[in-house]
Amino acid sequence: MTTVQWVGAGLFALALVHTFSTKFFEHMAHRRPDHAGIWHLLGEVEVVFGFWAMVLIVAMMVMQGRTAATDYLDSRNFTEPMFVFAIMVIAGSRAVLHLARRIVDVLARALPLAGGMSFYLIALAVVPLLGSLITEPAAMTLAALMLRERIFSVAGVSQRLKYATLGVLFVNISIGGTLTPFAAPPVLMVAAKWQWDTMFMLTHFGWRAALAVVVNAALATMIFRRELAGLAPRGEAGGTEVPRWVVLLHVLFLGGVVAFAHHPPMFMGLFLFFMGFATAYPKFQDRLILREGLLVAFFLAGLVVLGGQQQWWLEPLLRGMDADTVYFGAAALTAITDNAALTYLGSLVEGLSDEFKVALVAGAVTGGGLTVIANAPNPAGFAILRGHFEDEAINPLGLLAAALPPTLVAIVAFRLL
Repeated sequence: MTTVQWVGAGLFALALVHTFSTKFFEHMAHRRPDHAGIWHLLGEVEVVFGFWAMVLIVAMMVMQGRTAATDYLDSRNFTEPMFVFAIMVIAGSRAVLHLARRIVDVLARALPLAGGMSFYLIALAVVPLLGSLITEPAAMTLAALMLRERIFSVAGVSQRLKYATLGVLFVNISIGGTLTPFAAPPVLMVAAKWQWDTMFMLTHFGWRAALAVVVNAALATMIFRRELAGLAPRGEAGGTEVPRWVVLLHVLFLGGVVAFAHHPPMFMGLFLFFMGFATAYPKFQDRLILREGLLVAFFLAGLVVLGGQQQWWLEPLLRGMDADTVYFGAAALTAITDNAALTYLGSLVEGLSDEFKVALVAGAVTGGGLTVIANAPNPAGFAILRGHFEDEAINPLGLLAAALPPTLVAIVAFRLL
C-alpha cells in the first residue's frame, strides 16, 4: 500500500460524501452570489467524481511527478464513458424516441388499464428488458425521456411517485440487461473470460431478472394506481413527422454503436457520422442531449480514474468472502462503487467456483439501483430526470429508500427462486 493509494482511497471517500452534499453547495450558491458559478458546479452530481479525479491527478503529479500521473491516466480504459456518451445522444434523438414511443403505445393499448397506468407499466417493464438488446445505457435514456415527458413533467405529480419511479427504473435497468452477455456493464466485464454465452445468461440470470422487472413494475403501478389513473394518455409531442427512412438510419446508427461497443474508433466514428446526418437534416431533430451526455461521460471517467486506486482494498475484501456471502457483499459494495468495477476486480481472482462467479455478478446487478454511482447508466437517468424534482436535485437518501423495495424483489428472484 503506497501513499498514493491511501490518498486515492481518501479522495474516493470524499467524493462519496460529496454526492450526498450537493444541496449544501446549491445553498452556498444562493448565499454567496459572487461565486455562484463554482458553487453551482460543485452542486452538480455528475461533476463530483470528475472533480475529485482531477484532485487525485494533481496530487500524483506533486508526489510522483508528471510522468507517473500521465502514465496512470494512459493505463485507464475510458471506453465505457465514451460509449455511454455516444449511445445516450443517439438513443435520445427524435427518431429513436419516435420508434420507442410507438412500440410502448402499441403494447400499452393492449392493457385494459385506466389513464397512464398502462404506459407506466410498459415503460418500467418492457424498456428495461429491451436493454438486453440495445444495452442498458440506451434503455435508460429511452425510458427516462419517455417518463419525463409523460409522468415527471405533468403538473401535480407527487414527489413520492417520482422517487418511487426512479428507484424502480434504476433497479430494473440494472437487472434488465442480464438476458444477454453484452448489454449490462458488470456482465460485460466478465462474460468473455468466464465464457458466459446468451444461453448461460438466460438460464442463470435472465428469467429471474425478467420476473423481478415485471413484478417491480406491476407493484409500482398498483401502489400508485389512483394517481396514474388520473393522468390522461398523451399523444406524441408535436414537430415534423419523422420519415421511415430517417428512423431506419437512426436505428442503424444505434445498432452500429452497440455492435462496436468495444472499439472506440469504430463507434465514435459512427457517432460523428450521426452528428453530420443530424446537422444535415435539422428538421427531423429535437435538441440533442449533448450536455447531459457529456456530464454523464465526465462522471464515469472520474469514476474510472478514482476507482483504479481502490483495487488494493476491494480485491482482498472479495477474496475473503465465500459464495454464500459474496452475493450480499457485492450488493452492498455496489452502492459505493460502480458494479462493473466490482465484477472486473472479481475476474482478476483466479480459481473462483462457478457458484461464486454467479453470486458475485448477481449481487452486483441487484444493488445497481441503490445509488447514482452503483451502475453506469444511472447518471444518464439522473441527468435527464433531476430537473423535475424539488430544487432540481435528487436526494440520495430518497433514491436509496425508493430503490430498497425493488431491490428486495430482486434479492428474492436471484437468491430464493
